[in-house]
Amino acid sequence: MDARGARAHVARMVGNTTVFVGLLIALLEAWVGIGPSIGPWVFAGLFVMIGVGLRLEAAILDRDRG
Repeated sequence: MDARGARAHVARMVGNTTVFVGLLIALLEAWVGIGPSIGPWVFAGLFVMIGVGLRLEAAILDRDRG
């Protein structure tokens, strides 16, 4: 595997993980959240946006490769 392929693979794995963690934080906050705190929702949203960005980067790297 070349360096670009490895970078795309790592970006995809980290992107999947951050999207999963962001959705898990949102789910836990919706399920057991106490009070009108906005902090966990913002944190979850940032995780999801970062994960989607990493997934897009991996898709662009894979497209350019082959």
